[in-house]
Amino acid sequence: MLNLFDPILDDLSANPVSLTPRRYGMVVACDNGLLEVSGLSIPVGSLCRVLQGSTETLSAEVIGFRNGRTLMMLLGDSVLLRPGARVRPEGRPGMLPVGDAFLGRAVDGEGQPIDGLGPIHSRMEWPSGGIRTGALDRSPVRESFDVGIRALNAMTTFGIGQRIGIMAGSGVGKSVLLDMIAHGAEAEIVVVGLIGERAREVSDFVEKHMNTTKRHRTVVVAVPADHAPNLRLRGAMLATSMAEHFRAQGKKVLLILDSLTRCAHAAREIGLLLGEPGAARGYPPSALAMITKLVERAGNSAASGGSITGIYTVLADGDSQDDPVVDTARSILDGHIVLSRDLAQRGQYPAIDIAASLSRVMNDIVAPEHEKLARQFRALVANYEANRDLVLMGAYRAGADAQLDRAIAMHEQLVAFLCQARGEVIRLDDCVAQLTHLLQ
Repeated sequence: MLNLFDPILDDLSANPVSLTPRRYGMVVACDNGLLEVSGLSIPVGSLCRVLQGSTETLSAEVIGFRNGRTLMMLLGDSVLLRPGARVRPEGRPGMLPVGDAFLGRAVDGEGQPIDGLGPIHSRMEWPSGGIRTGALDRSPVRESFDVGIRALNAMTTFGIGQRIGIMAGSGVGKSVLLDMIAHGAEAEIVVVGLIGERAREVSDFVEKHMNTTKRHRTVVVAVPADHAPNLRLRGAMLATSMAEHFRAQGKKVLLILDSLTRCAHAAREIGLLLGEPGAARGYPPSALAMITKLVERAGNSAASGGSITGIYTVLADGDSQDDPVVDTARSILDGHIVLSRDLAQRGQYPAIDIAASLSRVMNDIVAPEHEKLARQFRALVANYEANRDLVLMGAYRAGADAQLDRAIAMHEQLVAFLCQARGEVIRLDDCVAQLTHLLQ
């Protein structure tokens, strides 16, 4: 029984004793979750506690300062907040908790457990913005990454240390595809960030993936859509910092972030609240710059030998591929997978648009014969889709185009190759063998 208190005693003994007087500030204004605090000068990124009586407290994060007052944003609801409430700093500014103690656990944006399995005792911290390194520290992508999905393994082969975006409109199957990748991918550590999504999806994901044999090497950071924007953004930074910590240990890490667009929405809310002008479709420059900062933290590390293979979902508002978030993500990522609503409506799952999808490192990591077969498959699918209306109307005359004739004859086989049942895992070597058998 006494052993249960050992982690708590270790935490107490590890905390340094501070003899400096405690500093407090006072809430003087509150506007839609934005607090103005007087009498407290602390750095941006610091966490604070707003005292509500003797026991109740609210969490807040410093996001700026103006006219001698510190600007903070609540990490929760502003109900019951009153003028003159005391504010005291807490923890180290700009640092997030990481460590092996988070393996097998589900936490929120502050690193607090949400799985009901007790507190997490970890003394390790990592900068929320990451540790900046030189460009030459990122070693190139040279090894293939098996995700267990035939269409992706064969047609857009991923590499270890690559950053890939899954782009689609709402309800086309991004979360389902991520679920399949998390189930079938081979990685030493899997870090999943569910940012700004439905609470039901969070509970479903935790129930499916945290009750399997992979649990001991999986970390879930979940911040649903109804949470404060700075807490959502903090959750994305926590997931990325967790992946960087394991990469520094030389581990092969898979980082799944769902979704990058919700992070941009959170950064937009914060930017507009601070008075930053909206530029591209209402997105201030800082919101789009945040995408680049998050994505660039993934990749291979030449120093430790570890890697972060990043898979990010990007919501295309109105199915538009010219959305600012989609365009910014596509320009910085090493590849993108486009999901088509038309294919989903035909019953093809996963609804991957092979002609529009691309892996920028595939040619460097696969055999020349595999690359040649993938180009042939892509050409057949693209030719059929370009002439689909003519074929269905009966306006096409057989023999006019030899490649189109072959595409029409093989159409059902091509579609069957791209389809895969949920829960089915097909390894990379088997995918290449099936592609070779299909086309040769």
